[in-house]
Amino acid sequence: MTSAREWNDRGVAALNTGRAAEATAAFAQATALDPDAGPLWLNLAKAHRLAANDAGEHAALTRALAIDQLDFMAQVRKAELHQRRGEDADAHQHWSAVVQLGAQMPPGPALEAVIARAREFVSRRTQSLADAVEAELGPAIADADSLTRRRISAAVDHALGRRSLYINQCAGLHYPFLPADEYFDRAHFPWLAALEAEVPAIRSEWEILIRERDPGFVPYVSLAPGTPENPWSALSDSFDWSALYLWKYGEPQHAILEACPRTRAALEAVPGMSIPGRGPTVFFSLLKPGARIPPHTGVSNIRTIGHLALSIPPGCGFRVGGETREWREGEGWLFDDTIEHEAWNDSDRPRAILIFDVWNPYLTAPERDLVSRYFATADAAGHGVAAFD
Repeated sequence: MTSAREWNDRGVAALNTGRAAEATAAFAQATALDPDAGPLWLNLAKAHRLAANDAGEHAALTRALAIDQLDFMAQVRKAELHQRRGEDADAHQHWSAVVQLGAQMPPGPALEAVIARAREFVSRRTQSLADAVEAELGPAIADADSLTRRRISAAVDHALGRRSLYINQCAGLHYPFLPADEYFDRAHFPWLAALEAEVPAIRSEWEILIRERDPGFVPYVSLAPGTPENPWSALSDSFDWSALYLWKYGEPQHAILEACPRTRAALEAVPGMSIPGRGPTVFFSLLKPGARIPPHTGVSNIRTIGHLALSIPPGCGFRVGGETREWREGEGWLFDDTIEHEAWNDSDRPRAILIFDVWNPYLTAPERDLVSRYFATADAAGHGVAAFD
């Protein structure tokens, strides 16, 4: 007998009749003749398993995975071996690989049963770690400042597989090396509390405006004719999401500003982003009942978007990256709109907020000046880039 196949056939026959020692010897010969054949190492591992030889099984499975880390059954058998031996950390590693590989395979009852076992083990181990982290770090996290609490909570949740991390995706200028911060900490914006204090006056002016005249709300989304079907199509030219501009791409909308003097004064006290032809943009935003704004990303991370909540019925929500919040009337927040975000109104009343933009707080004053000069230079050279939508 000279071929690996023949030795393998003999080993399979021995396995089928429970002759572990003979099977082990046959598969050892087969792997010696063809050491790069992963299935032969799996068969040898099975023979060692029948013989209750954990060390031999481990060595054979290690060889199989050295040939192909994507070998699904090798990962399953390695996970089973470690779990059987009480080596839960190693078992977790391989059961996690089983879950990831199984998601890419054609479904079937046998596969689903294996995946269910893998998920159950991973979930139990993850919860055990979560419990330990909560017991050890929970009080310290609760006592931390808001920035530390958000960041360590996100780090732990990502490590435990409970949330994803998101990066900047800019349709326009992407300024490198700025932190991809979903919601910016309030400490960056010492003027925010003063703006929030003006919400009653801002809300009053807005209510008078929409009650006493047609103020000129326009659909926020208006796609060019011929645009292929996309996630924005349902909102194009629709008043489900509409805007009433106070400033648009840096241009004041005088008729609206004259009708909202307290709002104008409150916003002029905010150190906003000023780039001719691009910013600031400030508008009242209405989202009708049942409307949804699809997940999307913005144009440039040089700016930060602010929301000031004016009229918020129950059932409204907003997600930026991995964090979902509900607006609270009279309060504001600022976020990086180049991180994926979406909004919804599941209530029976419109949702109203004031949206405005300011500089990204991580840009220094010299950087802001140079960015402004960049856009001015591009425009003067006839290479103007798109406005901030």
